[in-house]
Amino acid sequence: MKTIKGATTGLVAGTIWGTVVTTWYDVPRVERSVALPGLIRTLKMMGNYGMTFAAIGGVYIGVEQVLQNYRMRRDFINGAVGGFVAGATILGFKGRSISTAISAGTALAVTSAAIDAGGQTTRTDVGKEYYPYTTKKRSVLNHNSIMLPAGRRDRKTLPT
Repeated sequence: MKTIKGATTGLVAGTIWGTVVTTWYDVPRVERSVALPGLIRTLKMMGNYGMTFAAIGGVYIGVEQVLQNYRMRRDFINGAVGGFVAGATILGFKGRSISTAISAGTALAVTSAAIDAGGQTTRTDVGKEYYPYTTKKRSVLNHNSIMLPAGRRDRKTLPT
């Protein structure tokens, strides 16, 4: 399940990043045989970046979870290995060179290890559920009681 979440998050982030990157390039020239060339190029770049980020997120989380289950430990080594495998396989494949694979894998591994070793996280799972409403019963005031200006409560009957 975490692998799917990682891939989905990567897809969304990559698609947004692809949209941003598209704005940095010039609009292609208009041709008679191609309708809306700017839109087509934008969609292609969004898809390219989205799929790349989704693959990196899925491989990273997948390898991290496999190592966590295999080693029975949850530490920075799992993330570092996951980062290296994701960077080396996905970005190395896209770059089509061993040096690109090793440098991309190393960059992701160092980044992941630094974040994990430093204890940086967006949230910590403490096993407690938070509800948008309270589950405790409120104390109900007696409808026949009113507060006096001095702050003490006396039983007085409310006018009917």
